[in-house]
Amino acid sequence: MMKNFKYLFLIFPLLVTSCITTKDVRYLQPSESLVINEEGLVPYNIPVYRITKNDILNLNIVTTPKGDAAQFYSSYNTSGGVAGGSAASPAITGGGALGVSGNGGGSRGGNINFYFNGLKVDANGEINVFGIGYVKAEGRTLDDITKEIQEKVNENFQEGKSEVRLNTDGITFYILGDVETTGLSGEKVVHKNTLTITEALAINGGLNRTIDKKEIVIHRKLPEGIKIAKIDLTREDLMNSPFYYVQNGDEIYLNTRAKSLNGFGKDPIQTLTTGVSVITTALSIYLLLKNL
Repeated sequence: MMKNFKYLFLIFPLLVTSCITTKDVRYLQPSESLVINEEGLVPYNIPVYRITKNDILNLNIVTTPKGDAAQFYSSYNTSGGVAGGSAASPAITGGGALGVSGNGGGSRGGNINFYFNGLKVDANGEINVFGIGYVKAEGRTLDDITKEIQEKVNENFQEGKSEVRLNTDGITFYILGDVETTGLSGEKVVHKNTLTITEALAINGGLNRTIDKKEIVIHRKLPEGIKIAKIDLTREDLMNSPFYYVQNGDEIYLNTRAKSLNGFGKDPIQTLTTGVSVITTALSIYLLLKNL
């Protein structure tokens, strides 16, 4: 009998080390490395998105009732790309594609209307605006490009009588999870100016215990290439990182916790069930060999 208990004690440490702790699952835990300002606030470290090749932009030119922009530019540019331009309805110009919040759905991905009616950044890093010509876009911010187009539009309208609105189709990002988080994986579109990684995960239901929150990998596209970063969701000093904020085109990879692959490290009941199964199997083999 004592020998049986000896085997139990040998297995017990395995069960203990296989269990996950609160430090493994809690988000943004206190960290001495967190940088705060004199007012005790965490400074914003929001990276400015710069346009890259193959981006698709939406351009709207809003004018006064008597200033029909469609006489100078494509009706797509003056209506948002769907309904067609109209001098009688200037108040609704700037709508159209801007109001589309879907991501195209399913495995297809992307916004179909936005794809066919938007301004594509070509291999030279330029967009071709009807009535204006080619405008350099790659490596520049939306505000910078908007100012250049506005200056060209002012040549046909009095200053203050027109407004250029240039946007992407919100913030599009991609999540690739493990086998047990298939519902979380896919293309996501959020129509906000800024989005944090915690907001992005909260919108999609959060992470379960099988995901290693300390080993989240982000691929971020930049004009110069793709930046690969690894973040730890359990440390609050993540808020000081530019990767705390999701950018358009980000790919977020969720790695499976090593303990979860062997059946441990999941829900407490699952861990207990797995442990009991291991002990029962071990004892059965022991008794079988003993009686031979």
